[in-house]
Amino acid sequence: MAVRRLPSSLRPALLTGAALLVIGVGLAGCAGKSNLTTGSVRPSSAAGGTMNTTDLRGAVDSIGRAYEKNPRDAATGINYASALRMNGRNAQALAVMQQVAISNPNNREVLAAYGKAQAAAGQLEQALNTILRAQTPDRPDWRLKSAEGAILDQLGRSNEARQRYREALDIQPDEPSVLSNLGMSYLLAKDLKTAETYMRAAARQPGADSSVRQNLALTVGLQGRFQEAETIARQELTSGQAEANVAYLRSMLAQQNAWNTLAANYTGNDAGNTN
Repeated sequence: MAVRRLPSSLRPALLTGAALLVIGVGLAGCAGKSNLTTGSVRPSSAAGGTMNTTDLRGAVDSIGRAYEKNPRDAATGINYASALRMNGRNAQALAVMQQVAISNPNNREVLAAYGKAQAAAGQLEQALNTILRAQTPDRPDWRLKSAEGAILDQLGRSNEARQRYREALDIQPDEPSVLSNLGMSYLLAKDLKTAETYMRAAARQPGADSSVRQNLALTVGLQGRFQEAETIARQELTSGQAEANVAYLRSMLAQQNAWNTLAANYTGNDAGNTN
């Protein structure tokens, strides 16, 4: 999985450059449920990060046609479900992955993506069971460990979640997505100092993407350091994207119920980018 991102209800309509917080439950690419963009749905990689509504719908239609031709193909099914989630169509994404899983019952990437679809649809216990089925004890995958942690966080089992993140880091040291997920776990518990420590460690890593920095910006802003948060939120974005991110960050930080909104809508980040 990759980095957890801002819940959909906390994302601005034009958050086109920032990665969003989603459960990353896979091994190959990751998807988020955003109205417009995601730094992680990738049918490919960062390509999804600049999709607008029209682009996203076109991608869904294109991948959907490929899926209709060969609904048993694992890669196509995973990509299609990922694109559907980006478009907010979680129930349809889950239905697609159910069918793909039937055709590929022993495919670990399929199981990972299926668990991701279950989590996005709110089926957290089922998602956790699916992720555990995808894991192999003799060759544990750090992405699945991080995905498991994100689900456990949503279930309110934060101590277990943090243990899974640390196990993921034992396998993949300094992985920015896992460090950011661990930081988000502390942020949701209102331990902002610890959250910032992990977020900054994540942002320093060479592989850190925009989602890591956006999570850091949120953490800094919640501590009242608004100017610093805005500076972080503007990094690596076009002027239009930066302004949209900053405007949204300001509105989020102004909410009296920001903590409740985070806790209610948090879905984790992609732990390893799975389509």
